[in-house]
Amino acid sequence: MKVHPRCTYCLLSRVHAEAELSTDDEELIQKAVKGGLETLNELYTPGMPAAALSTPMHRKAYEILDDDDPYKEKKDLSTKAAEKILPAIRSHVFKGDGDDVAAFKRAVLAAVIGNYFDYGVMGLKVPIEEFDQKFMEHFDLGLHIDDTDKMLDKLENVVYLADNCGEILIDALVFEAIRNLGGKITLVVRGEPILNDVTMEDIADTGIDKMVDRILTTGSRAIGVCFEDAPDQLKEVLENASLVISKGMANYETLSEESYRPISYLLKIKCDPVGEDIGAPKDSSVALLLE
Repeated sequence: MKVHPRCTYCLLSRVHAEAELSTDDEELIQKAVKGGLETLNELYTPGMPAAALSTPMHRKAYEILDDDDPYKEKKDLSTKAAEKILPAIRSHVFKGDGDDVAAFKRAVLAAVIGNYFDYGVMGLKVPIEEFDQKFMEHFDLGLHIDDTDKMLDKLENVVYLADNCGEILIDALVFEAIRNLGGKITLVVRGEPILNDVTMEDIADTGIDKMVDRILTTGSRAIGVCFEDAPDQLKEVLENASLVISKGMANYETLSEESYRPISYLLKIKCDPVGEDIGAPKDSSVALLLE
């Protein structure tokens, strides 16, 4: 995905927000914002890949703040919220009817809705106290773009690129559904903390390692996947996957610049530029397959 002019002030809002999460020192907050502005001024070129701007801006902010994980508290809150509602979500996905195909489709829908609860998007109010109600409202609406049927014959060797903390627990229902259909999963998490995205450390005590066949990382602190930093092993599994599942907007921004196929984008569209690039309106729930 290419950068849109609206991405510029959204990125600056993120830098400001993560600075405020990191410190109460107004001078340091101003330095972080200034660093973001300087990076934006230095790198921004119309038509450039979006992540080629966003990743350096966040890396600069983290460097100035001297904070490895400003979103740590928010990530923990997201995980606790997901844990609270997970039994209810699971009951909607796995109904005990023995229909593994239907369960897979419901699991994908649940995972897409889980992507809605994101602290990294400008203007998005994450209603933790209303998590249960809001989740079920979106579940009842279903998918606006639904290519789940087309995914069913491609689940033999899946590479699943994870997105945010909290929602990774809901993603695990997709892992279970894929395994029930005979597939294997390679899970990919961030190499280092960036926004509220999930890392190896974040899933250490979740038991997710037992729900997949192996876990790899993107190799760096980057929005989505920075392929300049990505381990060769990751590139190899992406090349050989029967299906790549790209979760969330950050992964969409980077994977849409690559040619890996078949690839399925699972996400809740939370901003107009991403929606315009995909061809669906903001707030849409999307399970899009490209072959």
